[in-house]
Amino acid sequence: MQGTNLGIHIRTNMIKNIFRLITIVMTLFIVIFVLYGIKLGIFQDKMILIHYIKKIGIFAPIFFVFLQLFQVVFPVIPGGASCLAGVLAFGPILGFIYNYIGLVLGSCIVYFLSKKYGLVLVQKLFSKEVVERYFVYIQTNKFERLFFLGILLPGLPDDLLCYIAGLSKMKFKTFLIIVLVGKPFSLFMYSIFMKVLSLYEFL
Repeated sequence: MQGTNLGIHIRTNMIKNIFRLITIVMTLFIVIFVLYGIKLGIFQDKMILIHYIKKIGIFAPIFFVFLQLFQVVFPVIPGGASCLAGVLAFGPILGFIYNYIGLVLGSCIVYFLSKKYGLVLVQKLFSKEVVERYFVYIQTNKFERLFFLGILLPGLPDDLLCYIAGLSKMKFKTFLIIVLVGKPFSLFMYSIFMKVLSLYEFL
């Protein structure tokens, strides 16, 4: 019995160490990515981003999915601009698919990060006033409805709401269903709006 418990304990520690190593590697990769992105200017100009995406070649979809994932976890890039960049770089169908995959994965990571690190992390990423404005809803039965609207409709702080969802009692299954169902419509609306805006700027 003791041997069995020891084996379970060793395997548990091994899994924890693997996850710690993955976390460290991903953190270093994110830091390098941010510094490189700032140097290239891809966070400031969507045309530079589109040019860089096309330049990568066959690895462009992977890069873009990671970029969308990153901008959900660390909201330094305007979401609408990066969504439009995906559509312009890959076309409406593939652009939609890559946007969708990256944003859904990023939203799930945000949920679990918030569960693990709590309100302290959220307040470091967003202003205290904005966090408090939406945080009060998790103490009511209106948050689930607010979260659905935030994911469905462009203009609401969906990244922040994903973090706050992690602080709430919302189960991950409910969270995932809302994100999977709501994201396609908001992506479609963002793409239409940003496309019209870019055509207006061109004229």
